[in-house]
Amino acid sequence: MYYYDQNGQMASSLPYYTDYDYIYDYERQMGSFFPPPGGGSMGPPFGPPSQGPGGGPPFGTPGQGLGGGPPTSPPPSFVPTQSQQQAQAFAVDPGSIRVCLFRFTYVWLRGFEQFWFYPTFVGRRSISGFRWNGFRWVNFGISLRQIQSFTCF
Repeated sequence: MYYYDQNGQMASSLPYYTDYDYIYDYERQMGSFFPPPGGGSMGPPFGPPSQGPGGGPPFGTPGQGLGGGPPTSPPPSFVPTQSQQQAQAFAVDPGSIRVCLFRFTYVWLRGFEQFWFYPTFVGRRSISGFRWNGFRWVNFGISLRQIQSFTCF
């Protein structure tokens, strides 16, 4: 998974080691890797591949397992116009972009970078999924503060 900083530069291939916001959302989705206070035992953090943390039901939509996978087709061949952008704000609200889960989404970042994105998880402060690199879908995660606007189809 690749993470991009505020200037659109690749910051790390491991976002949960370099960005507090992503750590918070990742632990909230996957469960903490640390034992609970008081030394209690929670068991292993992950169940079999078809199950979520602690052996519970998987995240994402039914049949897609943990967070789902990339789309099986490329994104639409057009680039949305500036008039199709959502209203711009200091930070994108998680509730507003949650409607784009598992849908082709065009994203404009601060700093003028723009691309097709296929979100599979929205946290309080970050979003992750798959970014189209022009040839294939690649894992991608980013802070919601870096998104200037978006539109989904």
